[in-house]
Amino acid sequence: MTDLFTVAGKELLDLRRDRLFVILISFLAVVIFISVAVGAADFRSQLEAYNRYVADLTASGTGVAPAAPQLFPLQLLRGGIEYLEIIGALFAIVLGYGTIAKEKHRGTLQLFLTRPVNRFAFAGGKVAGLSLVWLVVVVILTAVSIGAVVTIGGGTVTATDLARVAITAGFVWFYLVFWTALAVGLTSLSGRLSSALIVALVIWLAFVLVIPQIGDTMDPDNQVPGGLFAALQIQKTDELAVLAQFAGFDGIRNGLEVSSITKHFERLSFALLGIKDAYNQQPIPVVLAAMLPYAITLTAATIASVIFATAATTRRTLQRTQS
Repeated sequence: MTDLFTVAGKELLDLRRDRLFVILISFLAVVIFISVAVGAADFRSQLEAYNRYVADLTASGTGVAPAAPQLFPLQLLRGGIEYLEIIGALFAIVLGYGTIAKEKHRGTLQLFLTRPVNRFAFAGGKVAGLSLVWLVVVVILTAVSIGAVVTIGGGTVTATDLARVAITAGFVWFYLVFWTALAVGLTSLSGRLSSALIVALVIWLAFVLVIPQIGDTMDPDNQVPGGLFAALQIQKTDELAVLAQFAGFDGIRNGLEVSSITKHFERLSFALLGIKDAYNQQPIPVVLAAMLPYAITLTAATIASVIFATAATTRRTLQRTQS
């Protein structure tokens, strides 16, 4: 256990000195801040359009004004979640790859392997150190997100909203640890460092970008802003009747989407933050009950990824995979 803590401590010290890591995390904080600003600006434009419409109705003396658009503060975090899905996963892969690659490049790996340390000390220490780093990063990004919503977004954050954000932050941490641990395992098993990075990036490309995008494209309701059925003014009951005729197609589309861990993370976080209208303002226990399968899958995938990294990063594989 002491060996594990020693490796984890070294990893934390290395990352503290790594300017690139600081730049990457700062970039994530900036894009989250900008995404909230863009969302707030979009809401203000909607409100201005609504006020002009109401003014025109009042001047003409006809018509009944529709309900005013409402600002739900946590919905401003949609862009930030999407950035974490894509860019955050990419940074996590780079971090996991780098933690093994740097030891090989510096020649410190051979020195470590000459020591009589526990079989899983190296892998366990690396994953533990990186997990702690991501925990700190998630806390910082959570504070940035809440601050942006309150200041730029002009929203009021309640205790319930803070609880929603905190739970979402926990799953963000799981998601980032999943990709980091996966990259650690792949880098340890690969005979060439470049091959490990390529394989990790191909997996990222397939499961973060390609598969979710195919699933979204196959959903006709996503092809029109606001939804196809809403644009056609189709009632919910009629919408369900139409979709029932395409149950097989929708099953294939949904199955394709949920084969991606990213889609599980997205659906879970969108529901918790109320970005998905069906769960907006719903009690947290109700949302968690509805999203339980996604929460279980994301948690299980993260645990499996950590186990994979620990099992793959052994003395034998590290010696065999010298590049």
